[in-house]
Amino acid sequence: MVFRGTITDAPDFDPSVDAETLYNAMKGIGSDKEAILDLVTGRSNAQRQEIVKAYKSSYGKDLIDDLKYELTGKFERLIVSLMRPQAYHDAKEIHDALKGAGTDEKCLIEVLASRNNQQIHALVAAYKDAYGSDLEEDIIGDTSGHFKKMLIVLLQGTRDDPGLVYPELVEEDAQALYDAGEAQWGTEESIFIMLLGNRSVTHLRMVFDKYQEIAEKAIEDSIKSELSGDFERLMLAIVQCIRSVPMYFAKRLYKSMKGLGTQDNTLIRIMICRSEIDMLDIRECFRMGYEKSLYNMIKEDTSGDYKRTLLALCGGDDDLAGEFFPEAAQLAYKMWEISSMTKVQLRPTIRPASEFDPADDAQNLRKAMKGFGTDEDTIINIVVNRSNEQRQEIKQVFKSLLGRDLMKDLKSELSKNLERLIIGLMLTPAEFDAKMMRKAIEGAGTDEHALIEILVTRTNEQIHAMNAELANACNEDSDEMEIKFMSILCTRSFPHLRKVFQEFVRCSNKDIEQIIKKEMSGDLKQAMYGIVCSVKNQPNYLANRLYKAMKGIGTDDRALIRIMVSRSEIDLFNIRKEFKETHDCSLHEFIQVETMVVSSHFMVCGRPYSCLGISLAHLTSSL
Repeated sequence: MVFRGTITDAPDFDPSVDAETLYNAMKGIGSDKEAILDLVTGRSNAQRQEIVKAYKSSYGKDLIDDLKYELTGKFERLIVSLMRPQAYHDAKEIHDALKGAGTDEKCLIEVLASRNNQQIHALVAAYKDAYGSDLEEDIIGDTSGHFKKMLIVLLQGTRDDPGLVYPELVEEDAQALYDAGEAQWGTEESIFIMLLGNRSVTHLRMVFDKYQEIAEKAIEDSIKSELSGDFERLMLAIVQCIRSVPMYFAKRLYKSMKGLGTQDNTLIRIMICRSEIDMLDIRECFRMGYEKSLYNMIKEDTSGDYKRTLLALCGGDDDLAGEFFPEAAQLAYKMWEISSMTKVQLRPTIRPASEFDPADDAQNLRKAMKGFGTDEDTIINIVVNRSNEQRQEIKQVFKSLLGRDLMKDLKSELSKNLERLIIGLMLTPAEFDAKMMRKAIEGAGTDEHALIEILVTRTNEQIHAMNAELANACNEDSDEMEIKFMSILCTRSFPHLRKVFQEFVRCSNKDIEQIIKKEMSGDLKQAMYGIVCSVKNQPNYLANRLYKAMKGIGTDDRALIRIMVSRSEIDLFNIRKEFKETHDCSLHEFIQVETMVVSSHFMVCGRPYSCLGISLAHLTSSL
């Protein structure tokens, strides 16, 4: 396993010297928090354990007890957690999640879904040692149903080794998952539990790909429609960790800091447990998924010594223009691949003409352009009723039969947009895209080109040529790049763009979203970014639009009403699911809270505004 952490062993390490430094930092009135912070974050966890031992042997005191006494608040919680062995830190998190009234299911899900076999075994042993209790029995006593069963399976730490794949079982497992859910009324949860709890990561990734082919939808979508509650959230977390542990933690970190208030327990737990494993990849996944770096979000959301410690664990700010680290690049590529695998029936408007005679067409085109004036109707009727391959035959026959260049004749006889359209149709798809890109680079107008491109059929082979142009655009002047982005993003179909964005990552090692955020500004950036987000996952894009319409002071009622009404008979159920997963609150509850606040304000003015909240709440539930 390649090391991708931000915290490493300190060179020239001397635990006795470090123990003395910490002792002096806490001696007398007050404490030198900066010295404590710098030392603790500058040592690996293994080195910190040596410091704890050296402190005890030198001063006869428990270092963790002294730190708890000298420090306060979130900073104390963070520093003390850093001083524990990782397995004991996990054990404490699980213990705290189970004890007292209520259970922190989110903590249980995060820890048990993301740890490997070795980490699970160490956690179970540390729990027994620290609390004198059996973790499995405690979980059985505090949870229930399929959620409990899946947690117990994970707790065994018996998942197949990461590289173990059963090629003959990949399709069988995918079919079993489909038969247990989508293919029947009701869900056979035991199949999901057995396969997702025991097969290796590599094997399951192959199963998920095969499942996509069989079900024509991602396994995540099936889980959302077939399962519910904590069991659904646990299974989604497992799938996300199978696909990419760094992306899973990037999402968890984002959720811990967005909106009002910070989920400090989650933030501390993830920053500590991943700082020596894959924090660099988490940073890149965070950068890919959200509009700011992890470093900057921590900087804006926290304060004081607590903030400085978290930033030290983060390890630095990421340059928005930088290339992806391997994990994030592979993930971005895979994300677009999954998105593009959705089966779409393509129905062209132009088909090969039956009883095609290129010589007859060539003669009729010449006749339409000969003499005074031009028979535009005939030209249009022939060109738009022939396939591109047939048009190429007409060009060749026109030259051999009449000794003339059809393209030159058309250019001289037609004008403005009709000329551009007809010439565009007469070019091969590759020639047309190359021409459009060249015109964009030269600074020609784009509106007319967009109209032409909408009417021209694209082939899969053109994707690579367009992607090469997009990758080159990243190194050119901003204005030229914007024209090219508009000419492609505003005219290609969503399935087509998903493949383009996937190939863009492969060719450039950059994600299209990051290029848009860095190179564009103002309304254009928002428009282009909105297109990409909608291409990636339209329900998620609309869920975020709804969230933005309601969060903070005031509500964007027009946006709220527009989305709710327009999507209520299309995909509002999907939007609800995405809203819940992204924002940890149901859309129904969020609307009730937000419109209730607005309602109270307007009732003072004598306006019964609560009707809006009631109506919107009905839209979210009457499905």
